[in-house]
Amino acid sequence: MKTMEQDIIDLTPDECWARLRSTGIGRLATSLDDVPGIFPVNYLIHEHSILFRSAPGSKLVSITNNPTVAFEVDGMDSDWHWSVIVQGVARRLDDHSDIIDSGVLELVSWSPTKKYNYVRITPIEITGRRIDRHSFPHGSLHG
Repeated sequence: MKTMEQDIIDLTPDECWARLRSTGIGRLATSLDDVPGIFPVNYLIHEHSILFRSAPGSKLVSITNNPTVAFEVDGMDSDWHWSVIVQGVARRLDDHSDIIDSGVLELVSWSPTKKYNYVRITPIEITGRRIDRHSFPHGSLHG
C-alpha cells in the first residue's frame, strides 16, 4: 500500500529552476513593520536570480526597509501539482547596464501601471515539492 509521503516528492534545485522558468507569474512575500504583504508579480529568470518590475509603492518600501523576501510559484500538469519557494534578498537595480543585461526591460506586466523600478531577488534557498494529483479524492485538489 502506498503512503501519502510517497505521493509528495521534494524537487531538486535544478527542477525548481525549471519550474520557475515555466510560469512567469509568482507571488512576492514581504514584511513592513511586522505586517506581511503578498504581491503578484510578473517575473523572469536571469542567471539564477528572479527579476521583476515595480511601480513606486508599498512593495518597494517593504524591500527597501527589509530586503529579505520569499517568492512562490505553483502549477500543475496532468500528473502533478507543484510548488517552488525561494527565500532571498531583494534589491532595486540602479545600474543601467545591469538593467539592460538582465532583460527586465522586455518583461511585460499584466498590470497597466507604469513600472520603472527593477528588482532582483538573489536566492538564499530554493525548495520545491510535487504532489501526485491522482492521490487525492475528487474535489480536494482536482478543481
